[in-house]
Amino acid sequence: MIELAHHNWPKPPFPKQPQSMPGETRKMDPVPDHGESSYRGSGRLEGMKTLITGADSGIGRAVAIAFAREGADVLISYLQEDADAAETRRLVESAGRKAVLVRGDIQSGDHCRAIVSKCVEELGGIDILVNNAAHQASFKDIVDISDEEWELTFRVNIHAMFYLSKAAVPYMKPGSSIINTASINSDSPNPHLLAYATTKGAIQNFTAGLAQLLAEKGIRANSVAPGPVWTPLIPSTLPEESVSSFGLQTPMKRPAQPAELASAFVMLADPRSSYTSGATIAVTGGKPIL
Repeated sequence: MIELAHHNWPKPPFPKQPQSMPGETRKMDPVPDHGESSYRGSGRLEGMKTLITGADSGIGRAVAIAFAREGADVLISYLQEDADAAETRRLVESAGRKAVLVRGDIQSGDHCRAIVSKCVEELGGIDILVNNAAHQASFKDIVDISDEEWELTFRVNIHAMFYLSKAAVPYMKPGSSIINTASINSDSPNPHLLAYATTKGAIQNFTAGLAQLLAEKGIRANSVAPGPVWTPLIPSTLPEESVSSFGLQTPMKRPAQPAELASAFVMLADPRSSYTSGATIAVTGGKPIL
């Protein structure tokens, strides 16, 4: 019997909880649910070798848990939150799978290539690449966005996706796949997240082109477009009033918990989804992506 997810997920208003970027899971109130006690695997990714960026917390941690419980080994790429990454590793290993931690900044093309090399070396290959890590910051006026901030957002969110995909493809066999985290901002941009939303539009376009480019190799490329998700990115990058009411704008009147995203990534990673490529899966709490 499949257990239904919690029916009373946390709803706003949320307490004041300012954090410095990129934020820490344990300091959040409520603490996000990544599926630690709810996700049940069924062998859908048995023996697969997976690389997930931004896997220390948030959506990345939820995907790492789900992949491990579906039978996959996981390389956990993360920026700097060692405590969060160690907890994700513990959760992967508790599912009986191998976990590899790689700390560093994916702005660097060399680091991206090193991550892929480490995955091949430690896990024996790469079957699934999840480009999930992202940078966002909120600004009320375009004149407040520095050149450095604009360029940083593009380097982390879209340049790294290219570097990682390019490095991974030569190791990927037919049946492998690339999954990119886009956003509802790809189609419905939040003006206060101008740089972030612009990169998310680029990610959706990149994924659609990549799917066509890789089809002859038997490699699939898809994206997941979340709506508001309760992750450390929220209290560390949004104004206090936006954090308090976060998710209220959706038909479900709440943000997603990271656990609610995991099944979309598993579906796209599953080799049985062999005709699904170039797709965007919306996980938006009822708000349509047009």
